Amino acid sequence: MPGYREVVRCAQCGTVVSSEVGLESRCTRCGVDLHACSQCTSFDPGSRFECMQQIPARVTPKSAKNSCTFYSARTTVERETTAPRSDDARKAFDDLFKF
Repeated sequence: MPGYREVVRCAQCGTVVSSEVGLESRCTRCGVDLHACSQCTSFDPGSRFECMQQIPARVTPKSAKNSCTFYSARTTVERETTAPRSDDARKAFDDLFKF
């Protein structure tokens, strides 16, 4: 039976971020800043200043690094689907033509 895990993903490209998100953290795949509003759990486009926290002024741009004290990396719970991939068809094809 598959389990569940909490992961932090880059809001830009969807890559799983494996380390703790710090002020200078960047995505290893696309290079976007991770300590930004678009990566935060409080980010809500429908809220005032696009933040669920009571902030005094709007932070712009939302994808740029900032030093907000309310920042918390957005985590999602995902189902683990780590079933081993079967390459039997590829192996049979390679064996047929001796690759």
